[in-house]
Amino acid sequence: MPRVWDVPVQDSTRVRDVRVAAEEAAALAGLDERRTAAVSLVATELATNLLKHAQAGEVLVDVVDPPALREGRAERVVQITALDHGPGIADVAGALRDGFTTTRSLGAGLGTCRRLADDFNLHSVLGRGTVAVARVGAEAPHGGDAPEVPGARAGGVNVPFAGADFSGDAWAWVRSGDRLTLLLADGLGHGSEAARASTAAAEALRRRPGLPPAGALEEIHRALAGTRGAAVAVAQLDTWAGRLRFAGIGNVGARLRQGDRWRSLLSQPGIVGAHRPRTLREDDVAWSGESLLILHTDGLPSRWVPSPETGAPSADPAVTAAVTIRDAGSSARPARDDIAVTVLAPTPAARP
Repeated sequence: MPRVWDVPVQDSTRVRDVRVAAEEAAALAGLDERRTAAVSLVATELATNLLKHAQAGEVLVDVVDPPALREGRAERVVQITALDHGPGIADVAGALRDGFTTTRSLGAGLGTCRRLADDFNLHSVLGRGTVAVARVGAEAPHGGDAPEVPGARAGGVNVPFAGADFSGDAWAWVRSGDRLTLLLADGLGHGSEAARASTAAAEALRRRPGLPPAGALEEIHRALAGTRGAAVAVAQLDTWAGRLRFAGIGNVGARLRQGDRWRSLLSQPGIVGAHRPRTLREDDVAWSGESLLILHTDGLPSRWVPSPETGAPSADPAVTAAVTIRDAGSSARPARDDIAVTVLAPTPAARP
């Protein structure tokens, strides 16, 4: 089941809790001692920086699929997400330089986090807050030994309801040849039984990664028999043809940006594992370097709409997901369910 560590950081005593959560996630991901030490240091520094820059915030630790799927690899990585509603960082470039620290930090700095992590991305806006996402896998990346699939990256952020150990939402990201498939599942309700249903959906997709969205939903429907069921959305990108196919059952939301316009991709009524439509409909749309797909569960406010700056071309998809969750919520509108957001984004063009 999708274990997620959700640690509120209001004072220095919670920094240790973040470190322990990261080390537990590293064990779950099968990281060795050296990579576990990297996870521990990155998590500790991110939690410390929450206090330094924002006085409080939240750290989410999860084991996820990597953003870029590589030939011959099926690894899982530890993802650490720190988010806050603080004043923002005025000098992001300076904050990423070595030695930019205070007496309350380890002295490692965000620059060290960037070097230790396989991926590290920071987004900060004055007056709105900061989001940082770091990932550490079993092995540090080695240039050129396993090229990533061109065309797209994916990432997600999962927030369990009321700080529970397990989220009833789950996402998965798989490859079969030129086809990249992203799934988001929302088990009915929340808690361990909801998590069991959404996990079964993700596992069914991983067993048959080459099925088109409608076929994947039929397979998942059979796999969820005996569970409480789930709402499930499946999006598949054909990187060779430049086409995106989408099908969904239940109330998982889907927003697609094409150029400067957003459109909704609609799911059909039903519950995967309990009752599904007799005929499954698929949307088939063009995908370009300016496209962006956001899938979200109903923990996100129903009236949420993407902001104009959502998903900048260079943005890490998990950062886009984290900013979406942070900006859509407020203390006046507390979450009533698990919240998960996943993002499918084009691979940024290589710099000359």
